Amino acid sequence: MRSVSQPGPPVPERIQWVEARGRAFSFTLQAGLPLLQAARRVFAAQGFAGGALRMTSGALGPFAYVMPALSKTGENAAFYSDTFRPAGITRLKRGAMTLGSRDGAPFFHCHALWTEADGRINGGHILPEETEVAEPFEVEAFGIDGAMFTAEPDPETNFKLFGPVPAATSDAKTTGRAFALRLRPNQDFAGSLEAFCRQRGIFRARLHGGVGSTIGARFTDGRSVVPFATELAVLSGVISPGSAGTLEAELDVALVDYLGGLAEGRLMRGDNPVLMTMELVLEVLGEGTR
Repeated sequence: MRSVSQPGPPVPERIQWVEARGRAFSFTLQAGLPLLQAARRVFAAQGFAGGALRMTSGALGPFAYVMPALSKTGENAAFYSDTFRPAGITRLKRGAMTLGSRDGAPFFHCHALWTEADGRINGGHILPEETEVAEPFEVEAFGIDGAMFTAEPDPETNFKLFGPVPAATSDAKTTGRAFALRLRPNQDFAGSLEAFCRQRGIFRARLHGGVGSTIGARFTDGRSVVPFATELAVLSGVISPGSAGTLEAELDVALVDYLGGLAEGRLMRGDNPVLMTMELVLEVLGEGTR
């Protein structure tokens, strides 16, 4: 399996996780607000400090983003491009967001594909400080209680990255068990989730959100993405027993690579290692002896 050397030593715990409880809900983002504020306001009204979102449409403007890029200094395995600020209204096609905190304030990590006002289709990492909701649009969300995604320095990648940490519980209404996860570099995306569930007696689970990067990509239909640096959003994800009875993760994703190539599809199990990080919420749907 492919791997990329990181600037720092790997930590023994390859999956950072916190058990929590959570609930799925949908809501409409209010126009005229910064995207971060619009999302945070509704989560707070539901009693949650953070969680995950998934978007299948939307209008943003002003809008700012960066793309994956090669590192110019060698201090990171890959880096970000300069900031792009397309004029007019940008129309989201697909995207995922992790809502948490950075430096004691609300923050998000969001990857998406979109169409810009001039018709150009692009993708990348949306900047919360410079992006506003231009028109109301609906999103699907999953709030977590008892855990929070917090941006902290990560010596392995030399980035400040979201990872789950324990948080005080609130009075938020929840419907079931969930795990806030961060997968560390150079482990297969699907295989890591399958092993995590198997070790805990979970035989059915659903992914919410899903923001991160893989080392290129290999899809089940035979297509591949060769450029190694990507930014990826999970479109849907389930873990359940396959035809042989063993757990299998079905992960549908959208991504952009550092050369500007776009791709969507189902990831092949066993051949899609994480580049920098993969953060998501895992909702438990079935556990115990089948």
